[in-house]
Amino acid sequence: MVIRGRKLDLSEKTYVMGILNVTPDSFSDGGLHNSTDEAVVHALRMINEGAAIIDIGGESTRPGFTPVEEEEEIGRILPVIRALRNESDIPISVDTTKASVARAAMNEGADIINSVAGIAAGPDMMSAVRDTGAFFVMTYEDSYVNQFGEALIAMAENAVSAGIAEDKIILDPGIGFGKTQEDNLRILNELPIITQVGYPVLLGCSRKSVIGHALGQPDEERLSGTIVTTVLASLAGVGIVRVHDVAENVRALKMLGAVCSAECAAAIGKKEEQDSGR
Repeated sequence: MVIRGRKLDLSEKTYVMGILNVTPDSFSDGGLHNSTDEAVVHALRMINEGAAIIDIGGESTRPGFTPVEEEEEIGRILPVIRALRNESDIPISVDTTKASVARAAMNEGADIINSVAGIAAGPDMMSAVRDTGAFFVMTYEDSYVNQFGEALIAMAENAVSAGIAEDKIILDPGIGFGKTQEDNLRILNELPIITQVGYPVLLGCSRKSVIGHALGQPDEERLSGTIVTTVLASLAGVGIVRVHDVAENVRALKMLGAVCSAECAAAIGKKEEQDSGR
């Protein structure tokens, strides 16, 4: 995947997507970055911490969220996209379920449409993605089903049948969307299988209730649990993790990479030693 000249090899590396909510009511950071200046400062901080993608959201998707009109959502995110694009060529993702918002965001310099309405994405959204050439993150927002990988493939094939290129599709199993705690934990266990579906996979677990229920902690105390899911995701071959705490998750991935590189080096050294003894 190449975005704005940046190569993201999602089959070989796990990249961090930094969450930038410009909403008053998101479950974890609502109201913290409402002004354009505050939002851009936070985005630049996440980029400096190692984020490879910034995901901008103008409407909360937390349980029980209050929908906003498309004009309001556009008014929240477009100034941020414009200002951030003036500062950086970082790939920008927009978290929206509205085709009009997707089109407006792409026209202002966004690169990725991240829709939690993956299964239910209608023809308007499909057309918006196809016409603008956006990369498309599709979230499986329904309950867990047996043969979950096949359900994800079916979701992707629906987009392909609507004219969206296969190499533009990224699949999100939808932790926390329409799923029980058991569903969410099962998906995390099955990540090594899910990543074999033939499409890049994005995992969004950051501070979510699956962690809160497991640890008995409020959202501001869920960093340690988030890092565990990030490491699990990377070991399973997930290409992108979507997180609030960029620096800590980037460090965890860097440490994991160091350990895995050492293991690989040890294996190569052992093989060379065996070969030399023949």
